[in-house]
Amino acid sequence: MLTHTLRQLQDDGLITRTAYAEVPPRVEYALAPLGRGLHEIVLQLIGWAADHHDEIRTHRARAGTAPSSSRS
Repeated sequence: MLTHTLRQLQDDGLITRTAYAEVPPRVEYALAPLGRGLHEIVLQLIGWAADHHDEIRTHRARAGTAPSSSRS
């Protein structure tokens, strides 16, 4: 699943992949310019989620869709 996701992000132009002919093989991933453009937006989304975490958990509990305690 990780490999599939990384390939999709590369195909979308969000990341770059650099493979090195070494033993053992080494691959590095980095944000491409398009991906760097998302950085601030993602940080804002993370901040919003952190600010509203308790409220979301309350709504999930009321709806009966809260994750089990072992996953929270």
